[in-house]
Amino acid sequence: MSLNIYGSELDSRLLIGSALYPSPEIMKASVIASKAKVVTLSLKRQSPILGSKQGSGLENEQGGGQAIWQYIQSLASEHEIKLLPNTAGCKTADEAYTLAQMSRELFGTPWVKLEVIGDDYNLQPDPIELLDACKHLIADGFQVLPYCTDDLVLCQRLYDLGCQVIMPWASPIGTGKGLLNPYNLTTIRERLPKATLIIDAGIGKPSDACQALELGYDGVLLNSAVALASDPVTMARAFAYAVESGELSRSAGLMPERQTAQPSTPTLDTPFWHQTT
Repeated sequence: MSLNIYGSELDSRLLIGSALYPSPEIMKASVIASKAKVVTLSLKRQSPILGSKQGSGLENEQGGGQAIWQYIQSLASEHEIKLLPNTAGCKTADEAYTLAQMSRELFGTPWVKLEVIGDDYNLQPDPIELLDACKHLIADGFQVLPYCTDDLVLCQRLYDLGCQVIMPWASPIGTGKGLLNPYNLTTIRERLPKATLIIDAGIGKPSDACQALELGYDGVLLNSAVALASDPVTMARAFAYAVESGELSRSAGLMPERQTAQPSTPTLDTPFWHQTT
């Protein structure tokens, strides 16, 4: 089944970021290997590594900037991938709103991955500023994909505001700790059955992504887990398989957990030959 994001049907449930890669070439190869149909990019935090690599054709005195955005746009156009600008680095609703407007003008999309950070230690979203930014962005015609914690009430408020897609974290950004609180994530899924739910942040290994899909989540967004791997391209391919496996597992229907052991081949009777002499 396809992933629906504000009416766009995508044939991959994996969304991938474009920062932190060793080079533009490795980033491009990793995105292609992941089979993702959505790639995120930032106006404030685009990695200077990509733009400053000598011989990449992207170096300039600002360390990348517009050149890397154009490179990502070209990649997206060539492989029919949608761009998802984000507001990474913003700490207030006003700042996020301004950056979202710039992103819409630059990249020609109403989509915005909304990030409003409230704490620099664990990059936890500020729920008050996040809700305020959502309200104004939706009123201005944006299709908002908010990054939030695994707080049920916050997710409900975001959905009530008009966010068809909600992206709770598995664990803090860049930690790679995986799904720290499956109970909270499962509760959100059960309480918001009509929302498109995408795990965003904290995914560290392919099995984390598989688990997210098995819990009923519609997709996974990640960056560091691929970009910081020893072999990003191979890791991207591994995540593509993991997401597909998780979706197949959920569709097939997991067996119920049991408190006691049960033999896989129950013994109903033991037939034998009884020969008399």
